[in-house]
Amino acid sequence: MMLAITTDPIDLDALVRAVRTAACGAIVTFAGVVRETSPDDPRRVERIRYEAYAALARTQLREIADEARARFGPLAIAIVHRTGELGLGETSIAIAAAAPHRAAAFDACEYAIDEVKARLAVWKQEVFADGNSSWRPNAVAPAISEAAPST
Repeated sequence: MMLAITTDPIDLDALVRAVRTAACGAIVTFAGVVRETSPDDPRRVERIRYEAYAALARTQLREIADEARARFGPLAIAIVHRTGELGLGETSIAIAAAAPHRAAAFDACEYAIDEVKARLAVWKQEVFADGNSSWRPNAVAPAISEAAPST
């Protein structure tokens, strides 16, 4: 099982190799990439800075993976989240889920990204082309103040 917080570029093929087994007939992947605008802010994003409480985030990744296996049956799952500064088009998170059948693999992959967005101890600061920046809340977390999180 590959679960990691890293500053290195994410290799989606490595995640697929980590979950591939002869017992699995389906592998589903998800890659989240840096896009040029936010859904609720028209300013052009130049880059994103991710910060993490890495020890807690690794524990949370393990919990999410364990929960996915408990909910969706026997499967293998890999989740890697990147930290540091990322430019447009770079992969910030990747997930691979392998299961005997496609429905479980799709469900596990979707569950994992939803839970990561909701509770992982990773924070995102969008840096705009105009030089301003904004810390973005996680999908369901309360708004984060403008001060950088302590790590």
